[in-house]
Amino acid sequence: MRKQINGLAQIAEAKKPKELLSGNYFVFLGKTRRVMKILYWDKTGFCLWTKRLEEDSFPWPKKRDGVMRTDRENFRLLLMGIDIFKKHTAKRYYAVY
Repeated sequence: MRKQINGLAQIAEAKKPKELLSGNYFVFLGKTRRVMKILYWDKTGFCLWTKRLEEDSFPWPKKRDGVMRTDRENFRLLLMGIDIFKKHTAKRYYAVY
């Protein structure tokens, strides 16, 4: 991923112009999904945070160019590499007599 603060801010502004300076996090992934960049405004300027996975890739839905919202817990899980997009089946337990 080659884009830095200015290029990513332009992309974020094109997608959500009213939210650019709101303090929301804008998350961008590289083509291989091994690099994640998070752009946000902290009242004095833009901040860019980068995380690169050494052996795995970040889970991400197939929809590439859309805007997605998530809560703090799912965002935390996403940063840890846990797939929040995969449907998990509920486990069923039965009593054994």
